[in-house]
Amino acid sequence: MGKIEWAMWANEQALASGLILLAGGIVGVAGQFRGWEFAAYAVAAGVFVCLLEYPRSKRAKGTSVERKGQYCFTVCVKAFGPLTRNYYVRAFLHAAICVPGGFMLATVLGCVCLGIASLIYLAAAIRGEHWEPILPRKDVRKPVAESIKNPPQNPPPRPPPEMRRKPAKDLESSAYDNPIAVADE
Repeated sequence: MGKIEWAMWANEQALASGLILLAGGIVGVAGQFRGWEFAAYAVAAGVFVCLLEYPRSKRAKGTSVERKGQYCFTVCVKAFGPLTRNYYVRAFLHAAICVPGGFMLATVLGCVCLGIASLIYLAAAIRGEHWEPILPRKDVRKPVAESIKNPPQNPPPRPPPEMRRKPAKDLESSAYDNPIAVADE
């Protein structure tokens, strides 16, 4: 059986929970619910979690697919070094961020989802995974084969080599001999 890469699942869960936390915070602030200050915090926390979790990590197998526009966020996350690369730090950071969201009904769902993402990050950290940036790779062009450099001169269908026309040095010898007799009517 293949090894499960928990960090990939944690990244998707944390990104979705950041969006849910952001949406719940917007609802709480717009509705001016009691304790709307927690909703304002949830808006800021949701934006922070989304910015932190948007860049995907490189997978161990190398079959990583980056998100659109990920490179600029990757540079920002990479700049913080071991603080963002270590999944123990991310697990405890997400656990701490999700606590104030539990005090308001509009942000509880985002809080629970972020707590689950925190547990998944903790599982990834225990298994020894860490964040690796997906950097743009330079495409190495392979040399073009000779057959591609010199395409065929005559269009298909091509006759077998023994039936092909000879070069036109001698007009009589280069004429094509039809093996099937043709009769004039």
